Order: sequence, then structure tokens, then C-alpha cells
Amino acid sequence: MTDHDHHGSILDELKPQHRDLRRAIPEVYKGFGEMSAAALAPGVIEGGIKELIALAIGVVDGCDGCIASHARGAVRAGATKEQAAEVLGVAIMMHGGPATIYGARAYTAFNEFADAQS
Repeated sequence: MTDHDHHGSILDELKPQHRDLRRAIPEVYKGFGEMSAAALAPGVIEGGIKELIALAIGVVDGCDGCIASHARGAVRAGATKEQAAEVLGVAIMMHGGPATIYGARAYTAFNEFADAQS
């Protein structure tokens, strides 16, 4: 595995686990999916910014799956590398040292998906 496909492989690794749990509790996943779609839908704040907010929360929570998912989502919604870096700077300011580790992981994930889309 190269650095370039690391975060995509995290999502691939999680798919069967999510599928198994989704089959066991489909209504919970359905509700979560609806809530996610509503929360991330463009409104006064555009979808890419909302994805970057979720990416920053993934950094603070130390969730690699969240980082990969929302880095990809932010790229797909049109967020830029510069926007990602600034939002991750806020996460670092709010969370301190641990955020420097997960912030770097998040920026790598964002760049991986951005570069793959180019």
C-alpha cells in the first residue's frame, strides 16, 4: 500500500464491517444516513465547508474512518486544499498536540482524494 491509496483503503476495509452491522440494525443506519444527508446538505453553509467541519471533528476524535470519509466528501463537494489546511489549523488550535497528528493524517487524506480527482 502506498501513501497515495492509504485512506481509500481505510474506507474499503470498513465496508464489510459497516455492511454487517447495517444488516443487523438497518433502521439505525437508515436514520443516521438521513441525518447525515440533512446535516451535510448545502444551505447557508455550502456542503464542502460542512464536510471540512466534519473532517475537523474526525481529527479531534481521532477517527481515521471519519477522516477518510469526510476528506473524500470535502473534495467531492469542491473544497480546496487551502480550505482544508485552514480548517485543520483550527482543529489543532482547539485540540492541541493530538490534533497535530490527526490533522496531518486528515490533510494527507484530503490531498489523496484531491489528487486522485485531478
